[in-house]
Amino acid sequence: MAWYVLQTAMGCVGALGFSILFNIRGRKLIWSMLGGGLGWVVYLAGVCHGLDVFPALLCATLAVALLSEVLARVLKAPVLMLLVPMLIPLIPGGDLYYMMSFFVRGDYESFGQRARLLLSEAGAIALGILCAASLASLAVSLHERRGAGR
Repeated sequence: MAWYVLQTAMGCVGALGFSILFNIRGRKLIWSMLGGGLGWVVYLAGVCHGLDVFPALLCATLAVALLSEVLARVLKAPVLMLLVPMLIPLIPGGDLYYMMSFFVRGDYESFGQRARLLLSEAGAIALGILCAASLASLAVSLHERRGAGR
C-alpha cells in the first residue's frame, strides 16, 4: 500500500515540476499537481483490478482530460495548459526507453513488441483526450441549447 502512495506522490511531483516548467502559477499549479496524482491513482486502480495497460491508461486519461476540461472553465484557463502537465505521469517513458534500447542493440523482435505496446499506450492516451474533448463539447452544446429554449 505504501508503494502505491509513493507512486501517487511522485505522479503529483512530476505534474508539479512540469507545471512550474510551463509557468503555471497560483491555484492552477495546485490543481495541475492534483490532476497528475488523480490520473496515476486511476491508472493504478485499473491495473490492480486486472485491467490491461490500454484500458487502464484510457480510463486514467479520460479522468484527467475531463478534469482539465472542467477546471479550464472554472479557473478560466486554456485546457491544454492544465491537461499537459496532468498527463506527464501517464507518459510511457520506460517503454520508449526499452524500445529504443532493443533497436540500438539490434534485437528487432523485442523492438517490435515494445513498439506495439508503446503505440497502444499512445493510442489510449490520444483516445482518452479525444473522448473527453468530445464529451465536453457535447455538454457545452446541450447546455447552450437548453438555455436558448427558455
